[in-house]
Amino acid sequence: MRRILTEVAFAAVRTKDSHFQEVFRRLVPRLGVKKAIWAIAHRLCRLIWKLLHEGIAYREQGARGRDPQVIRKRARKLVGDLRRLGYKVLIEEAAPNAA
Repeated sequence: MRRILTEVAFAAVRTKDSHFQEVFRRLVPRLGVKKAIWAIAHRLCRLIWKLLHEGIAYREQGARGRDPQVIRKRARKLVGDLRRLGYKVLIEEAAPNAA
């Protein structure tokens, strides 16, 4: 079972724009690759259990990195990091049709 879940976790994090890929990228800096894969395998195990025992329908949420609220939050964090490093930062929104 451990080997199967590990293989499934590796496949899940390699799938583009998947929720598991997003979680994996968030966990790797703190845990390292092996422990992050184990964390994904654990999440998958819990998900499989819920699917089988509770009969819920699974719907892939996808990566939420394109959500405007997430983008604004990340921009604020990066601006704060730059200010702590001593840079003066001014942010302007691009025109909607600017390409």
